[in-house]
Amino acid sequence: MAKQSSGGLLENVKTLVYAGLIAIGIRTVAFEPFNIPSGSMIPTLLVGDYLFVSKYSYGYSRYSMPLAPNLFSGRIFGRLPERGDVAVFKWPRDNSTDYIKRIVGLPGDRIQMKSGQLYINGTLVPRQPEGDFTADDNGQNIVAKEFLETLPNGRKHDILKLYEEGGLNTTQEFVVPEQHVFAMGDNRDMSSDSRDPNGGVGYIPVENLVGRAEFIWLSIDARDPWWQVWRWPFEIRWNRLLRGIS
Repeated sequence: MAKQSSGGLLENVKTLVYAGLIAIGIRTVAFEPFNIPSGSMIPTLLVGDYLFVSKYSYGYSRYSMPLAPNLFSGRIFGRLPERGDVAVFKWPRDNSTDYIKRIVGLPGDRIQMKSGQLYINGTLVPRQPEGDFTADDNGQNIVAKEFLETLPNGRKHDILKLYEEGGLNTTQEFVVPEQHVFAMGDNRDMSSDSRDPNGGVGYIPVENLVGRAEFIWLSIDARDPWWQVWRWPFEIRWNRLLRGIS
């Protein structure tokens, strides 16, 4: 009996190890879950959204793996993002903090903001007004103008604007270096991104890309105390579940 018990315990341990290895493998090469803690990507992503990021979209770098072991440099099967992709990357200042923004500039592109509007390679990126938008950003109520922006490759996405002057609404012209991309938040006036090379994100090395945001699998508007279990079903934003990210 002791032998059988020992054998059963060993099998259970092996099963747990195998399950852990499979989970790590999926997280490394296929999909990884992330959650949205801030409002820099409103209206595309809301605080409390949980999403899956495809790790294979841009190939694999050290940052594709848990703990980012320094096993190699560059990317394997590397591909550049497309303009308009919503991407997760490691903050270039510490190479460990996860950020999520929209890619608007590729290597060699010239990017500039003039009075709140985006210019790519000297051409104004058109936007169409869509009215007012109200959202909650960690308890702060946001009421902003919503626009549908169309990038040069035809990709369309919504952005928010609170004002047209000040802050990062007028910038120098940025020339994106080779092996780097330029990213901005859709909540343009409440985003620290590539427009701020000093205290913000700056240019993003392609190696720092983790993956492309694909779809929302859960969204929670957690306004009530966590212990009010009976309120949990009412905090789920059911209309956002399994929504693709574009």
